[in-house]
Amino acid sequence: MGGQKFQYDESGGTFFYFLLSFLALLLIPGTYYWWPRKQKQDPEKVDKACQCDNCKKKKVILQANEPWKGTKQLLMKLLIISGWVILALLAYKVSQFDYEYANFDPYEILGVPLGASQADIKRSYRKLSLILHPDKETGNEKAFMKLTKAYQALTDDEARRNWEKYGNPDGPGAMSFGIALPSWIVEKENSVWVLGLYALVFMVALPTVVGMWWYKSIRYSGDQVLLDTTQMYYYFFHKTPSMALKRVIMILAASLEFEKKHNNEIVERPTDNEEVPHLFKQIPNLNEKNRERPLCYPYSIKARALLHAHLSRIALNPETLDKDRQYIVKKCPYLIQEMVNCVSQLILLAYARRIPRLPNIETIENCMKLCPMIVQAMWEYKSPLLQLPHITEDNLKYFTTKKRHIKTIQQFAQLRSDERRSILRHLSDEQYNDVMKVVGEMPYIDFRVRSEVIDDENPTVYTAGAIVTVTVTLIRNNLSGLFGDETAVDKHELIESSVQTGQGDVEPAADEEEEPKKEEHVKKPVWQKQQKKGKKGGKKGSRNQKPNSRSTPAKKIEDKAPSFEAPEVNGNKKQPTDTGDESELSDDEAERSDEDDEQNSTGDKKYSSVEDDDTEWEKFQSRLSKREKVLEGRSKQSHSVHCPFFPEDKQEYWWVYISDRKSHTLLTSPYHVTALVEEEEIQLKFTAPRWPNVYTFTVCLRSDSYLGFDQMHDIKLDVKEAPEVPTEHPQWDMLDDEEEEQEGEGSDISEFTTDEDVEDDHE
Repeated sequence: MGGQKFQYDESGGTFFYFLLSFLALLLIPGTYYWWPRKQKQDPEKVDKACQCDNCKKKKVILQANEPWKGTKQLLMKLLIISGWVILALLAYKVSQFDYEYANFDPYEILGVPLGASQADIKRSYRKLSLILHPDKETGNEKAFMKLTKAYQALTDDEARRNWEKYGNPDGPGAMSFGIALPSWIVEKENSVWVLGLYALVFMVALPTVVGMWWYKSIRYSGDQVLLDTTQMYYYFFHKTPSMALKRVIMILAASLEFEKKHNNEIVERPTDNEEVPHLFKQIPNLNEKNRERPLCYPYSIKARALLHAHLSRIALNPETLDKDRQYIVKKCPYLIQEMVNCVSQLILLAYARRIPRLPNIETIENCMKLCPMIVQAMWEYKSPLLQLPHITEDNLKYFTTKKRHIKTIQQFAQLRSDERRSILRHLSDEQYNDVMKVVGEMPYIDFRVRSEVIDDENPTVYTAGAIVTVTVTLIRNNLSGLFGDETAVDKHELIESSVQTGQGDVEPAADEEEEPKKEEHVKKPVWQKQQKKGKKGGKKGSRNQKPNSRSTPAKKIEDKAPSFEAPEVNGNKKQPTDTGDESELSDDEAERSDEDDEQNSTGDKKYSSVEDDDTEWEKFQSRLSKREKVLEGRSKQSHSVHCPFFPEDKQEYWWVYISDRKSHTLLTSPYHVTALVEEEEIQLKFTAPRWPNVYTFTVCLRSDSYLGFDQMHDIKLDVKEAPEVPTEHPQWDMLDDEEEEQEGEGSDISEFTTDEDVEDDHE
């Protein structure tokens, strides 16, 4: 490209453009994301907050975990404000630069009109030069230089013509590109400093940062768990397929996150030599004499003792051991989730016959049980009522009376207000309000299960080896919905037996089942009503009829026997006999009934095709929405958990999986639900058994935050024998038949001829 010029910015004007744009790109998004904002406290949340002593201590701990929060916010505000001030100064300087250099007009500088004569230009120049000359008192060197340049541009005829034609006294110039860097960067005197800065940034700082990031990333998994810890989990769970709960606690305490060599945040104090052995004496069955590595290491024994003290709610020294307990407990939910993933992966490997031992389902369930135990700081065998504020072991006797025996929080929520107050009569009004606030915010999950074979002609028929899709719908409600008078108590009377750990299905009450049926009957469109008429004519149920979400899909729907009115014979209606024989019809009436049946069948086909299209479209839309959710990423915000002994704000998560309780095996990997705000739908897939029979599997829902809120739902699969797959193409079979017919033409051998007849013919 001839005529182009590349030059550094001598005046520094373009460099200011670069700084202005670069600073704006940093400040605009930085102000939006990093400007400290005061979190507006919702008055409803403030009113619902628990005011018990343990919750107050937790607030103090949360504030102590961020001692420099106010100072950091102040420094961030000052940094952002100073950046905007610099941006404003740069914008002002650039505007002045544009006014002085970009808008150069000689006629405006000399104060003469366009097309003025040479005499007028000289007269104006002399007048202004007497004022702006640097030797005068009112002189201005910069303005005088511009005045001289304007006079030279208009007194020269060629320069004047170039200005009027091209806007430049020098005429049409070549295209030039300026580099937005000041000239001092390439000066010889500053070359050493510039090269030193480049070497410091690109040869020292940048490789160091990348190396530190790489070293940290290869040591941790995606959930920020040490890979060495994950490897240790695999070793112990493979070694012990059936692991008890206390053994799981030992493995958890041996995590390398609690060792000083692998984690610099761990603090080792000289006082541990006295306080830790004293803590051993208070904890029975700690098994500190175990010789397995790393279970016998001092850090592992200390962490195990602190976990036992946490579960037993033993008071510790707030300056030493209690700080260590808080740090260890804070890490436990992430580590337990990694343990669940490890056990599920081992089970899948055992199914693939890559490892000989199959871990027991009790092992993975013990890992899941441990998480709510640590969050609520209580053992599994303790009463779930101890999760409520102001409730201690001494207060549990008030929940057991001659009339009622309250064991779970759900049973307590179903009582009338006067009965609840009478049970908690030992509490003050403020304490009772705290209890009811916490109970009202606890979850009540509407657990719905539906199983089908997707992309099959008959999705409700399960064949051997088919891929069964179980759709689990979770609808989260607050337990405050169970509060009320006697009517509300009667309505939710069966919930106390359904929402228990490891027991029963979720069966709705009779009133709850009848009401939606009535609504569906009223809201049914006309074409569905006509389809029902077809069923009365002896038709079977539609293939796409969805089973009740609360009932098992293997239940057979029995069709009612069709009822016919007896025809009139000689003016009298012939009554049907008790034996159930069909009445005789005349030929005309039989033809009419056949025509009606044909019309009904064709109508049913049309309407069923429309229904098939609608259901397929709904499935397609649901798949698209699920893919969009996956692409957006899984959220980690749901509902805050009342856990005064847990040192951080804990969100409410769940595990959903399918198991076979008879064989103690796991059918699907546990799905971790982390965003159940109102409603969530999960699909679990597994392969149907290879042998035809009726199987009962259990869909399990487990909480990682509360004890006593687990649910189970049984599904029954009537597995049929899979149809035989044709080995040859039917077209080839037809060709073979034609060849056999051609070869057999002229012979007397038929397809029913035996081998003996053929031998006789040959003789």
